[in-house]
Amino acid sequence: MQQFFTCSCYYTDNIFLPQYKLHVRFITEQQFKNDYQHILRSLGCTTDAQYNSVLEKVQAEVERRRNLAVQSAQRKAVIKETYEPLHQHVYHLQESFLAPEFVEIVKYCRTEGATEEGLVERITTEAAPRVFRLPVFTREFCRDLLEELEHFEESGAPKGRPNTMNNYGILLDELGFDEGLIAPLRELYLKPVASLLYPDCGGKWLDSHKAFAVKYKLQEDLDLSYHYDNAEVTLNVALGKDFTEGNLYFGDMRQVPIYETECSEVEHRVSEGVLHRGQHMHGALPIASGCRWNLIVWMRASRQRNRLCPMCSRAPRLQPGHGYGDGFTAADGDARCALT
Repeated sequence: MQQFFTCSCYYTDNIFLPQYKLHVRFITEQQFKNDYQHILRSLGCTTDAQYNSVLEKVQAEVERRRNLAVQSAQRKAVIKETYEPLHQHVYHLQESFLAPEFVEIVKYCRTEGATEEGLVERITTEAAPRVFRLPVFTREFCRDLLEELEHFEESGAPKGRPNTMNNYGILLDELGFDEGLIAPLRELYLKPVASLLYPDCGGKWLDSHKAFAVKYKLQEDLDLSYHYDNAEVTLNVALGKDFTEGNLYFGDMRQVPIYETECSEVEHRVSEGVLHRGQHMHGALPIASGCRWNLIVWMRASRQRNRLCPMCSRAPRLQPGHGYGDGFTAADGDARCALT
């Protein structure tokens, strides 16, 4: 596999403070104080003890990110050695796992002369501008995959947190899903669709991904704040189980201020996926009852992001990554390393 890299902004930027619904940047304590103390006070962080608690959490998250590659490799080794899968077959993609309608959509995308207009006519719903809901998996596969995820969740195997915004979920590469399931799903099925729908943001060149499952449940995570993804194209599939409410909502692209945006809601339907541009601002409303698991695939195109990091909007400053990293590649083998 080609070597992929991470932009150094991963270690400093987009650190989420859930209590204040705020993403922050941390370089030094003084920089953080100058940039955020006034904002935090306006959001209710008014005492020294509260501020110091926030600072400790931010510093802990920076440290977690710096140690992520080593810790992830350690977890993968333990999982591979000790975890016994419940459903071995879900780790290797078979076309029978896919909804017949989705297979037909992909077949159309592969035909000579296929167009975006022809594809949109075949997709179930354009739920918001350039946000599409379409069947992806069979319900039987969703059931088996969900049983596997819950089996792993209940095991004593070590688990990593999917991202700073979701507290409950599973990193699928650590569980062994990348090579057999997610990579062929991206390359053989999702890329032909994205090539027609999103040619302007790397849809033709998707060459890496980050895949994870997230769980929403009463007394756990209920919702997800307004944000954009570290991806060129995102697939979000509702796997189950029984739940009410919790719709996705979409605004505009990240460059558009929220006060200029009208949001559109998109209903989750089990076995169906929502496909959208990663930089399209979105969130998830609270579920009202039950439990919902979602499969998220952030798809990256190095050809697109090598020019501009989608998270810091600067030329990427490369750091060695593990696995697919954050989807950057080095031009002519030149991996520039610089922390700022």
